[in-house]
Amino acid sequence: MMRKALNGCFIHPLLSLAIMATVGAAAQYSGDDKPTTAAVTAEDIYQHVRYLASDDLKGRFTATPEARQAAEYIADEFRRYGLKPVGDDGSYFQSFPFIAGANLGQQNSLATTVSGQAHLWKIKDDFMPLTFSTEERVEAGVAFVGYGISAPDSGYDDYAGLDVNGKMVLALRFSPEGDNPHSQFERHASFRAKALMARQHGAKAIAFIADSDDFKSNKLSQMEFDYSFSDSDIVAIAVSRQLANELVSTAGTSLDEVQKKINESQKPSSFLLSGVRALVQVDLVKDTRQAANVVGYWPGHDPTLSQEIIIIGAHYDHLGLGGPNSLAPKQLGEVHNGADDNASGTAGMLELAQAFAARAASPLKRSLLFMAFSGEEEGLLGSNYYVKHPLFPLERTVAMINMDMIGRLQENKLIVQGLGTSPQWPSLIEELNGTAKFDLKTTADGVGPSDHSSFYLKDIPVLFFFTGVHSDYHKPSDDYDKINTEGQARVVRFVYEAVSRIQAHPARPQFTKTQSSEQMGRRGFRVSLGVMPDYAEGVEGLKISSTREGSPAEKAGLKAGDIIVRLGSIRIKNIYDYTFALGELKEGEEVEMEALRNGQRVVMKIAPEKRN
Repeated sequence: MMRKALNGCFIHPLLSLAIMATVGAAAQYSGDDKPTTAAVTAEDIYQHVRYLASDDLKGRFTATPEARQAAEYIADEFRRYGLKPVGDDGSYFQSFPFIAGANLGQQNSLATTVSGQAHLWKIKDDFMPLTFSTEERVEAGVAFVGYGISAPDSGYDDYAGLDVNGKMVLALRFSPEGDNPHSQFERHASFRAKALMARQHGAKAIAFIADSDDFKSNKLSQMEFDYSFSDSDIVAIAVSRQLANELVSTAGTSLDEVQKKINESQKPSSFLLSGVRALVQVDLVKDTRQAANVVGYWPGHDPTLSQEIIIIGAHYDHLGLGGPNSLAPKQLGEVHNGADDNASGTAGMLELAQAFAARAASPLKRSLLFMAFSGEEEGLLGSNYYVKHPLFPLERTVAMINMDMIGRLQENKLIVQGLGTSPQWPSLIEELNGTAKFDLKTTADGVGPSDHSSFYLKDIPVLFFFTGVHSDYHKPSDDYDKINTEGQARVVRFVYEAVSRIQAHPARPQFTKTQSSEQMGRRGFRVSLGVMPDYAEGVEGLKISSTREGSPAEKAGLKAGDIIVRLGSIRIKNIYDYTFALGELKEGEEVEMEALRNGQRVVMKIAPEKRN
């Protein structure tokens, strides 16, 4: 059902769920009564950030009604500036599917039999499916596997000497060193890593034991979703300590006793539970919604250069009320306002759109496409979708300019990444800074933890502007009153001058590859293969976006579009399996890798290199 916005313009059906009261709130800040100007002002930036980071928008989590409100606000600004709608059905929106979570289906059950006596357990009170579980019905014997960790290099293996093939395994949370993030077992202690180990040892199901007696309030019972497209290829549930203790007691001990024994000795104590069987069924319903990028087009006027497009982008989504990416786990449920991340970049993009659209006296030569991306926090989903479904042919896109977290300029320090993606960039940025006089920190890399990466991987020159991480990053305290609006206005004017030069230059910017990082934002890997995963592709395995020039992956023959399905002895079902397998590799030690290429299996040898 279509409806009209306040000014009578068409609103895409995707946004029809946004309630009318919030449309009125958007108009309060959108400045309908203000003329558009070519000036970039701190006042405008403040108003944009204040609205986008307001509590009313509840952190703008992807595909929520509040994210739709933010998208409508951005579209309304594009409309006011006179930008052309080039999205779906002539709107300002490019929609894409987003898996927002998983809900319980109708067929979830858990029954156990101990020495012939059956017990039917209650969902939510005694057990809960985990959202990365495969959906199956499993009947199996049961084994207790301590913490479910297999780390022979650290002298610890809960599976040593125990045959769990075809069994359901019971595993404690964390590790023998507790939940210490600096533990030697840290990389082995996650739910995904333990599910992988259970699967590698032939188990059919894994049951994670709650770490507190009150199961209903335990984190394991909350159905948290990690936004992965792929399940773990094993039935995975959480169970109460009371349930686990009833099963473990059949071995003549208690759960508390055996956990204390493992912790004190730092040695495994795993065993089969004789006479115990379990029948478990998991039924999940994925919550698939429609998210949207917001797009506005401003055409150039040169007969030839107007066919070339410069994209100016920023993501407008954030963490909502927290979730797995929050760095304030004790404040889950509070609004994570995301003023700097990335209402600031969105405000900067809007100011540039207004400024360039108001340049009647000096029309542009090249065309500009302004984009507000959604789904960035879940893996660059919106920008990845765009490069696979471009509104204009990608070969016409000559550069992508990205702004993410540009609102906390401190000590005059501005970070500009991507200088190595075009030979024209270093001199351009150096020349412009002769006037701007920032304390610049520059890097060549075209890959980073933001949306420009999606374009760089399609051989498009990129520039990424950023004022640095701070103590409020991914916390509710990242609020609008902490934005340095005057400093941000200086940054946006700098970007304006850069775009002005690029759009008017007679020659198209050349593209060059850089020495890109393998994993955006991931640390702790000792080795590298030189691949860039396609985070937004819903496939079984790990699809590759690109390989670094001269890397082990390129030497082994891995190509963009290949899907890694095995690395060494570990079958790869998703990004989590891949990162775990990468952590198991050693520099220079060749392993076998298996990939799918156009549906055909390809086996190759690969020798990891030391990570720089």
